[in-house]
Amino acid sequence: MIKFHYSPAPNPLKVALFLFESGLEFEAIPVDTRKGDQFNEAFVALNPNAKVPVIEDGEATVFDSNAILLYLADKTGSFVPPADDHATRGQMLSWLMFIASGLGPFSGQSVHFRHAAPEPKDYALNRYDFEAHRHYEVLDKHLASHDWMLGADYSIVDMALWGWVRMAPYVLGIENPWEQYPNIKRVLDAVNARPAVEKVLALSQQHEFKQEMDAEALRFMFPQNERLKA
Repeated sequence: MIKFHYSPAPNPLKVALFLFESGLEFEAIPVDTRKGDQFNEAFVALNPNAKVPVIEDGEATVFDSNAILLYLADKTGSFVPPADDHATRGQMLSWLMFIASGLGPFSGQSVHFRHAAPEPKDYALNRYDFEAHRHYEVLDKHLASHDWMLGADYSIVDMALWGWVRMAPYVLGIENPWEQYPNIKRVLDAVNARPAVEKVLALSQQHEFKQEMDAEALRFMFPQNERLKA
């Protein structure tokens, strides 16, 4: 059985979505990042980068949410174009990496500088807010002519997209971003209507995670700030 190390953050939840969509049996193992579980020796042995999610699948250990999605999709042959469909496979890899290296990181930095960073932060927030919006614009334009990210078929790219865009108001700091990005909203609504999403949201409530962003949580979530105290 797959061991799935997770927290209720965007990246782990998109892996949870695949697990429920595919029907794979798994054991969910909570990693409370606000308590510093990600820095425990046993967890770092699984992921030297000390971040969730991680899966253990027999002899295979895989970290990074997009790598996990691709690994599981190839393993099951579901929600991914076959290796010999070079055109669609190329699009899948391109958009999956666009989300992995662009949408996710810039969204995360937008969240950090909007909601957590100390002043002064105008320059940094402007940069990451701009880049987050730019990535949304690229995605919305693409989806204007595609039912799903890869065209007619729901795939791991849509799951990766869902993990982040469901947080759009928090990421972008506007109450209704969907007036600007209606095509992303259409896909978000389509994914949210799938039965697997209800299971994902139930999973995120299955374990108790620390909610307070107190001094201990700040130390674990933003360890770089400790250098400023030196």
